Amino acid sequence: MWRLGVDLGGTKIEVAVLDEVGHEHLRRRVPTPQGDYTATIETVGALVEAAEATLGMRCRVGVGSPGAISLATGLIKNANSTCLNGRPLLRDLAQRLGREVRLANDANCLALSEATDGAATGAGVVFAVILGTGTGGGIVVDGRVLTGGNAIAGEWGHNPLPWPCDEERPGPACYCGRHGCLETFLSGPGLVRDHAERGGRAQTGEAVVTRAIAGDPLAVATLDRHADRLARGLAHVINLLDPDVIVLGGGVSNIPDLCATVSSRWGAYVFSDRVDTVLTIAHHGDSSGVRGAAQLWND
Repeated sequence: MWRLGVDLGGTKIEVAVLDEVGHEHLRRRVPTPQGDYTATIETVGALVEAAEATLGMRCRVGVGSPGAISLATGLIKNANSTCLNGRPLLRDLAQRLGREVRLANDANCLALSEATDGAATGAGVVFAVILGTGTGGGIVVDGRVLTGGNAIAGEWGHNPLPWPCDEERPGPACYCGRHGCLETFLSGPGLVRDHAERGGRAQTGEAVVTRAIAGDPLAVATLDRHADRLARGLAHVINLLDPDVIVLGGGVSNIPDLCATVSSRWGAYVFSDRVDTVLTIAHHGDSSGVRGAAQLWND
């Protein structure tokens, strides 16, 4: 049976269908119904049914979602798409689709995709980062997703920014209730907020990048601060996990030369005489997460 992945993102919902050997046969995406849980369930259901009607077959369905399923309640926790929190997402999707559904954190899906047939193919320990509407992390060890005893392995975005300077304290407020989380600095909205606080004008992260390429000094400085913060954040990951490969995904990962800039700086923070960890962009781009969701059925 072919596998259908669903990437339940903050701004888009995407589906892709893979055959037994990982070849992609269909991909579609639509905007996410903002803040509407019921409409989100229905949108996923309609996308899956339309894809299966096009292909003329029923598929196994895997879903990548923000947050994680609470081991205590079975409900979603920790999602930056807050309408999902406290909801029985896995149960409701299974009921809507009339079949078993597998669900994992979206960053775990990114890590699985890139470790399976992407930029980290063959690596023993892979850490994958989503720099998008939120900032997430996922871990794959020897080809298997590491979920953790609390289902929060890799939740790097809700650790504080390491080695903050005075102007970075206490940091912006985060939806989790704390201040100064990495997500508030490194996400797309965090990048735009930081730029605006220094007097810059841009509605999106892409606009900040465009201005920087054109030589706008405020935008250049914004991207420089972002790269240094990312270097500090990933140095913490290397000090704790020591991954072979770190893969960046999400819209913010498209900043030109981001990997080279960050890897040239993180050595100042990593507790080692040299850093051999490879920093790379997701091979499958912004569709890596949806491929990883389909690959939840690899067994």
